[in-house]
Amino acid sequence: MSRPSDPRARPIAVFDSGVGGLTVLHELLVRLPQEDFVYLGDTARFPYGDRSREDLERFALEIAEELLARGAKLLVVACNSATAAALPALRARMLQTTLGVDVLGVVRPEAVQAVTSTRNGRIGLLATEATVASGAYGEAVHAADPWVDLVPVACPALAPAIQAGFPADEQLVEIVRGAVAPLREAGVDTVILGCTHYPLVRPMLQRILGPGVAIVTSGAALARQVEHALGSRELANPRSGEGDYRFLCTGDPDAFRDLGTRFLQLPLGEVERVRLQAREAA
Repeated sequence: MSRPSDPRARPIAVFDSGVGGLTVLHELLVRLPQEDFVYLGDTARFPYGDRSREDLERFALEIAEELLARGAKLLVVACNSATAAALPALRARMLQTTLGVDVLGVVRPEAVQAVTSTRNGRIGLLATEATVASGAYGEAVHAADPWVDLVPVACPALAPAIQAGFPADEQLVEIVRGAVAPLREAGVDTVILGCTHYPLVRPMLQRILGPGVAIVTSGAALARQVEHALGSRELANPRSGEGDYRFLCTGDPDAFRDLGTRFLQLPLGEVERVRLQAREAA
């Protein structure tokens, strides 16, 4: 596959287990309209939340090879489970490439923002089982402020419910109420949404948590970090107009397009189906 001769013209690659990462891509498209993007949703292997660390690391490395082959200049892991399990392995792999591609994940930006936001030193985390079990958010929060308490709550049913189309019915409300109950009991004043699917039900979460609880999502904070990374490496696209964005998925392209349009709040256009496999080192 041919690549632009100017590295600044290469796309930013973003991936997630499904369509949830489109909430991150939306922020990137708004903040960096001049950039090109390629997004891969691993919908054939969704959900990631109950996978082992070994599986998640293997999935992430397979996806990275696919996106490197498509000329990525920066890799954004818009999946909390994959960030928590595979970020070190991804960074080690990307450093082996000719251009030394940077890898950014969603955990640290959210943790730093939450520490800045909290007033009483009690932060809640809603995330998948894999993300909670990894301890990645606890490490990131305590690295930012060792005196802050983190209350993690695994919510295995929420991401699949949202991926399925998140009908705002009583079943979804009960899933959210059950997840939020331990956080209310713990008296947290800030909640990290540790899954990129969760912002789609943010109004429901805010209502149940109450207006005094700050909700932290990954999109805006990660978009600022991406902008900084491009600037520091002189990789920002110099064009004045809008860039392009395109989509890949490992499952049903039509289902991805239909649901993805609701997540991205922009038209998706054609979605290409890909079959992931190990590739030669770039």
